Parts: sequence; structure tokens; C-alpha cells
Amino acid sequence: MAYKDLRAFLSVLERRGMLKRITTEVDVKLEITEITDRVCKAGGPALLFENVRGYHMPVLTNTFGSLERMCLALEVESLDQIGEELIGILQPAELPVTFIDKLKAIPKLAQLSSFIPKIVKNGPCKEVIIRENPSLKELPVLKCWPQDGGPFITLPLVFTRDPLTGRRNVGMYRMQVFDERTTGMHWHIHKGGAEHVRNYDGPMPVAVAIGADPAVIYAATAPLPPGIDEMLFAGFLRKEPVELVRCETVDLEVPANAEIILEGYVDPRETRLEGPFGDHTGYYSLPDHYPVFHLTCITRRKNPIYTATIVGKPPMEDAYLGKATERIFLPLMRLQLPEIVDINMPFEGVFHNCVIVSIKKRYPGQAKKVMCALWGMGLMMLAKLIIVVDENVDVQNLSEVMWRVFNNVDPRRDVLMVDGPLDALDHSSPLPHYGSKMGIDATRKGPGEGHMREWPPDIEMSADIKELVDRKWESYGL
Repeated sequence: MAYKDLRAFLSVLERRGMLKRITTEVDVKLEITEITDRVCKAGGPALLFENVRGYHMPVLTNTFGSLERMCLALEVESLDQIGEELIGILQPAELPVTFIDKLKAIPKLAQLSSFIPKIVKNGPCKEVIIRENPSLKELPVLKCWPQDGGPFITLPLVFTRDPLTGRRNVGMYRMQVFDERTTGMHWHIHKGGAEHVRNYDGPMPVAVAIGADPAVIYAATAPLPPGIDEMLFAGFLRKEPVELVRCETVDLEVPANAEIILEGYVDPRETRLEGPFGDHTGYYSLPDHYPVFHLTCITRRKNPIYTATIVGKPPMEDAYLGKATERIFLPLMRLQLPEIVDINMPFEGVFHNCVIVSIKKRYPGQAKKVMCALWGMGLMMLAKLIIVVDENVDVQNLSEVMWRVFNNVDPRRDVLMVDGPLDALDHSSPLPHYGSKMGIDATRKGPGEGHMREWPPDIEMSADIKELVDRKWESYGL
């Protein structure tokens, strides 16, 4: 059974000892961040702060802050299961040929259609409706780091609709609270929400959900291809359709079981200076001009839970959301690049700074071909460094990867430098959004790549001696 809402997931976490309720009074300014940072880096539980100074709402942080909780959130034993299941639907082992085969395929198609979002008339997010003088003052929005430009909503699910196609987009973009009725909308130019607002001449309707069931929250972070509905993807993850309810003041639908909904609009002609913000890179992202969200209505539960995530020097909670993306989308990458064996986006690379790939190398130049193909694949275009190793290398073992890089690379031959799009948070490039990228080919080389010398074999003990030592191990007294 899918989690009906955030509270159902928290009940499971609490039963398993993965949720800690904190009753000591805490402050939204910096204190909650420091507590969460320590707990997250120690591998600790989700935190529910029940006594927040000046507010009636509790604050939830570190919800997804471990691989175990990430698996629980998506209701799987292993995150790899999701990608394998997705490929089973998109690319069945055997294509239906006969009439009987086609009949057998119907249940899979029916299952896929059962994930389509369901519109309902009402929901818990409508228990309280504030149309007149809605104010963000009632939300315990965190100021996370000392040099932040103000308090930021850090786990918002931002709903927009493309005016040309009518398709929905749901993304996660931080929102700096400027005053009771306005916030920043940190849309990077490469993201779906920014594309939608570029297609509007006047104010664009926007709705923001805070505190949804875990599959819906994750889906908002997923790098789906353009035009793929995040709520359909969330239905696939939870194996039940997401219930959506129409907003009060804008023509959008939002999760009916959410904790809080903010309704409003963004005018593409208006921007305001936003930031700085202590970001997931471990550095402050610098102030820049971004669109402004204007609040027109708040709907919420009677006693809502305010959800937030803390980002900073890795590893933090977002690292585990990123690891879920890595495992879920690996099989989809293999559809286009079947030579890929495994991939690792290490925490230290903060998703977009480093991608390590192992491949089944069969011909000269294949590693560079894989680099270029990855740079042309959706948001993988933002990867600043791609390292390619042979299929026998464990890409999850950074020590082994670096050993191969340090020993196998001839810089002139094996390093590829290109220019292209970069993440908006990359502070190292001379220009915003654009700069250089590096590909490192750490695979074995042969004559076809200009290496005329013999390539030395790895040092490995012979199997019979390993077996002998295994049998005698206890007798050594070690």
C-alpha cells in the first residue's frame, strides 16, 4: 500500500526508530540547521521539532537522510529495483508478436494507465482556506546559514503548466521569503519551470505544495525528460495514482493530501535580487536576480507539519535523493548506451560536478564517445567532470577509481576538454551557466589508441593460493 500522505510515512519511521521528536524549544534562525547538520552527518534519524519558537507548526527535517530511509520512502528493498521495473514496462524482454502475446501485454499497459493522477473534489490540504490577507508569517521558514539573504523555503513542490501544451511541470526550487506576500523563485534557466514562464506574456499561475507523501516529494526532484508528468511518475513509484485537487485562486491541481499549499503567480517581467544562500555545493550561491512569486491564497491542514531540507557541505539529506536518481535512471541510460555497466555520482561531486562511469570497452575511442553521449543526455549536460573506467572497476569505490585514474591516464591522450552549459550554482566558471568540462579516460589502452607498448596486468593472487589461505585462515591465529 502506498503512503497516503507524509504522516503515514512518519508513522513508519517512528515505529522503526528512525524519527526523533524534539520537544526542547528551538529557533528557525540557524539553530535547527546546526542540529540537523550534526545529525545528518552522523547518519542519524529524521527530526520533528515540535516546539519552534514563535510558531504553532512543527518542523520536519532530514526526512530522507539515509539510504535506508530513501528505500523506505519509495517502498523498495533496493533503489535499483525501481529502474529495473521501469525498463520492464518500457522495454519488455520479448516484444508481443502473436495475438496471444499482445493479450498478455495488456495488463502492463493497464497498470501504467492506473498511475495517472486522479482529480478529487476535496482533500486535507483544504481544511483551512485563507483567501483574505494570506501571510507567510505563519510558516516557520528557516534561515539556514549565517550569510543567507533571509529565510528560505527549501522543500517546495512548485507546480506550473506550459501555456503552449497544457502539460504540468513539478520542480523543486528554493524560495527566499521577502515579506508576507512575496518570495523569490529560484528557477535555473535549464529547468522546466523557467521554460514555462518564458512562454507567458503576463502573470503565470503557480502553486507550491509543502509536505506531501515521499514519492511525490522525490518525483519533484527527478530529472525526467521534458513533457513527462512528475505526478504520473510519482504514481508509478507509489503504485497508486496521486490524488490531486484544484486550487482556489489559480487554474492548477495540487496534491490533495499535502500539508500546506501556497497559491499565487509569477510575472515574467519582474525580478528581484535573491540570495546569497548556503547551497548543496557547500558554498554560498551568490546574489542574483530571479522571478518573484506573489501569494494569493494559502490552504492547509488544521495542524500542518512544515517540511524543510538543509543543504550545505556534503553529505546532507539531498545526497540521498541524488543517489536515488542515480540508481533509478541508470537502466534508462543503458537504453541509449548499452556499454555502461555502472555509474556513481559521488556525494562530494554534488550531483553535477563529477560522474564516474564503468563501461564494457570494445573499440578505440569508446570512452570518449560515452562522455560526449552523456553530455548530450538531459541534465547530464551539466556534468563538469566525467571519468570513464573499465567494466571490472568498482565505481562505488572511490579509492579504486582514483588508483586507476592516477596510473592509467596519459594527460595529452586521455583528457578531453570541451565547453558547454554548466549548473547555475557553479562558481568556478568565468561566466555564469557556461564553461569548460573535462572527460578523463582511465580505461586500458591499446595500439588502436596509439599505445604501442604492452599494457601491464593487474596484480592478483592465484585462485588456488587464495582458496588454500581461506581453508587455513583460522589456524594462523589471526
